[in-house]
Amino acid sequence: MKTPLFRDPIFDGAADPVVIWNRQAREWWMIYTSRRATAEGPGVAWVHGTDLGVASSKDGGKHWVYRGTLPGLDREWGRNTFWAPEIRWHEGRYHMYVSYIQGVPDQWAGHPRHILHYTSPDMLHWTYHSRLPLSSDRVIDACIHPMPDGRFRMWYKDEAHGSVTYAADSTNLYDWQVVGPVLTHRNHEGPNVFRFKGFYWMIVDEWRGQGVFRSNDLEHWERNGLILNKPGSRTDDGTIGLHADVVVQDEEAYIFYFTHPERKEHGEPVNSYATRRSSIQAARLDVVDGILVCDRDEAFELSLHPEESGVQE
Repeated sequence: MKTPLFRDPIFDGAADPVVIWNRQAREWWMIYTSRRATAEGPGVAWVHGTDLGVASSKDGGKHWVYRGTLPGLDREWGRNTFWAPEIRWHEGRYHMYVSYIQGVPDQWAGHPRHILHYTSPDMLHWTYHSRLPLSSDRVIDACIHPMPDGRFRMWYKDEAHGSVTYAADSTNLYDWQVVGPVLTHRNHEGPNVFRFKGFYWMIVDEWRGQGVFRSNDLEHWERNGLILNKPGSRTDDGTIGLHADVVVQDEEAYIFYFTHPERKEHGEPVNSYATRRSSIQAARLDVVDGILVCDRDEAFELSLHPEESGVQE
């Protein structure tokens, strides 16, 4: 398989990928935060002012081509910030929940962050619905999965309450009620929930690899280990795996994540294009003796097949 799987040819800062089958175009789309790794500017301005980049694949994910950025998302004038989309297909339309910041701040903290809800019939024409009323005005990184009783649950990072995972519930994907904190073991972000080999799984970005939690009911979670914490040997894969998405098909599960290939360790000064740039990678997941495992050096052929019916799992 090609490694890295994808690099953004405009700003070289692809991050926070979500991988989804486009039913209208009949191809796989990767939609991601297009960080501006090549941009000049003060502080961390390069992580703001970001659009949502789009890459597509006609061969099941083996090769990806950059297509541009998602149009029609602006709600106010000027250059603003879109991060970390979550996209679900349900009852004939795509629902997107995206982190939004007004303008282009040059600091990490001190400004509101909200999750916005859009819908689209084709992932190109988007209708804005609302700014979700969640547990604070410092929320990012939405993830959604249907509950066993038919509700939908959203997990997200609440930076105002310790940068941990909170949850909210909905019966229709439009109206949400906050449930409260879910994972509070340490600071983290980027929750992603999926079902694989008889269990529900949640991975979270702990900035030392992906923390793994397991559940039978999506309500109670137990620690299950850490993946993508040890360097891989593939091109651009020698550092920890960051903010990930998982696609499950039949008995296979694939994790899509990004790396900062030229950073020696998380938290080091980021003051150059080399330390800012990022690459998207993919690896295969498995469950061994009830533990979620990932050998990022394993040779495998990525071969995603079309997904045509039902709520995307």
